[in-house]
Amino acid sequence: MSNEKKVLFTIFGGTGDLAQRKLYPSLFRLYKKGNLGEHFAVIGTARRPWSDEHYRTVVKDTIRSLNPSDEEAERFASHFYYQSHDVNDSSHYQTLKELADRLDEQYQLEGNRVYYLAMAPQFFGTIVAHLKSQQIVTETGFNRLIIEKPFGSDYQSAFELNEKIRQVFPEEAIFRIDHYLGKEMIQNISAIRFANNVFESQWNNRYIDNIQITFGESLGVEDRGGYYDHSGALKDMVQNHILQVLALLAMEPPVAFSEKEIRSEKIKALKAIRIFEKEEVLENFVRGQYAAGDLDGQQFKGYREEDKVDPASTTETFVAGKFIIDNFRWSGVPFYVRTGKRLTEKGTRINVVFKQVPVNVFRTDIDEPCTDPTLPPNVLTIYIQPTEGFSFTLNGKEIGQGFSTGPIKLEYRHSAEMVENSPEAYEKLLLDALNGDGTNFSHWEEVAQSWHIVDVIRQVWDQEQPDFPNYKAGSMGPQAAFDLLEKDGFEWIWQPDHWYRERGKLE
Repeated sequence: MSNEKKVLFTIFGGTGDLAQRKLYPSLFRLYKKGNLGEHFAVIGTARRPWSDEHYRTVVKDTIRSLNPSDEEAERFASHFYYQSHDVNDSSHYQTLKELADRLDEQYQLEGNRVYYLAMAPQFFGTIVAHLKSQQIVTETGFNRLIIEKPFGSDYQSAFELNEKIRQVFPEEAIFRIDHYLGKEMIQNISAIRFANNVFESQWNNRYIDNIQITFGESLGVEDRGGYYDHSGALKDMVQNHILQVLALLAMEPPVAFSEKEIRSEKIKALKAIRIFEKEEVLENFVRGQYAAGDLDGQQFKGYREEDKVDPASTTETFVAGKFIIDNFRWSGVPFYVRTGKRLTEKGTRINVVFKQVPVNVFRTDIDEPCTDPTLPPNVLTIYIQPTEGFSFTLNGKEIGQGFSTGPIKLEYRHSAEMVENSPEAYEKLLLDALNGDGTNFSHWEEVAQSWHIVDVIRQVWDQEQPDFPNYKAGSMGPQAAFDLLEKDGFEWIWQPDHWYRERGKLE
């Protein structure tokens, strides 16, 4: 049976960076694999007055690194059409409808349409309203909407936006994309948990001490200074990516591994996260902004010196915090999160820190009062990027006389070749949307609850003047982020800065 999908993609923001870096290469991979064949077409639409020929040349440039033959690239690009478009002008939607209807007939697409909004969120409501009023949404086939983050800037704006969209598309036809949910190892969280009794039987407060989620970036804001200065790390990373990962780690086992059941458990997990009072926010969340610094001989400027950033900006480029989940499974287990720009290394990883045996029978001071009876903890690490895989740290006996113990790491990482050849997150998510599978997308109730959690933190911070900058570029964030764990008797498992400090490459 053929896997080929019949569909017309309309990409609003078709000339933009996202479309060129992610969407066109992902569509080409789907084309090569036979998920798209002769019965698909793409309309790219944006303000620029491009011709079909120029658009196709751009599309061919974006897939060059995938080494298509000239004939293959031509054949693929021939399915792309360009429509210059002002999203506020109703007459432009009429032209768009005429082109869409013509392509539907030409490629026998049976009214199946996917609309991808790859542009600023303030246009989402306008575009969706016009899709309905100009009757671009078809009566036959499926009509699905894919939206990029950010979905709103707080709960109220997200709610209003959702109301506008829901007037045109039902919830099951709305695909709010979070590209992290398409990553191989994020999807592997469920496999590690639910397919291994050794972990699932211990996935609770009796055996787990704490869980740490790190989304570290070594880059600064690059050319996103204008956007980032109005967003900050809390809204840019915590509200979506981090809380989505936390929900997957914390949720109860679903009755079946289906979209409906997984979504239901994720929503329950998010609703169990404690919404903090003002004092709890100040106690459990810290923020930072990077100053100039140098790492391994490279000089980096401070955030306030970056392009398009206010020289007196109080926008945070780093967040660390402790989430508390008030339910039977997780009572008493802190979930520590941190994310930041200009950190020592790029790395997204999860560390699940298990409780240690109650008594260390191997300690040598057996006749002395026991000051530190514990061994290093067992740690399950899930590596999400740049490498993918997992490791498990155990305690074993060191070779030689006596019973000295030391950590042993059982580790598996995907080879560079496997990572290179595995489907890119956007490719997987586009195919999911074509199949109508919303498992790896954010449901409205997840988005709403995430905003409820984050809005409280944001409101408290907005009333306080931060002392910025408070960490050097190249470090792993402000001292307060380390103190946060220390006061609970824990420490961050991943500290890549140690290696550089020991070798004099970082102050």
